Amino acid sequence: METMEISIFFARLWGAFFLIFGSLFIITKQLGRTIEMTDDKAFVISTGYTTLLMGLVTVILHNIWVWDWRVVITILGWSTLIKGISKIGFPGHIHKQAQRFKKGQILSAIALLAFGGWLLWMSF
Repeated sequence: METMEISIFFARLWGAFFLIFGSLFIITKQLGRTIEMTDDKAFVISTGYTTLLMGLVTVILHNIWVWDWRVVITILGWSTLIKGISKIGFPGHIHKQAQRFKKGQILSAIALLAFGGWLLWMSF
């Protein structure tokens, strides 16, 4: 598969992911509940495995360091991988980090929507 095709695939995958979750966070106020759930270390660790897997797949298939929009996907992959490792290894720290997003839930959801929309835009 050509590198541009891989970039388009990940832009669509991550873009749709962020649009769906951004919308759900606004409609259902799920972000607040998710932040509360970070108090449960078992929840943080279990979601850490999914996060780690998403980051690892992105890094393995899209470790493309170029000076255009595709580098955003690479950085997203690496940051997701690091976040997954952090969730598994340091769940208490994740809870503290999540508390920062409590007040800006709507703003965070809007940022997810905008980022997801931008990724989808770049993929078409």
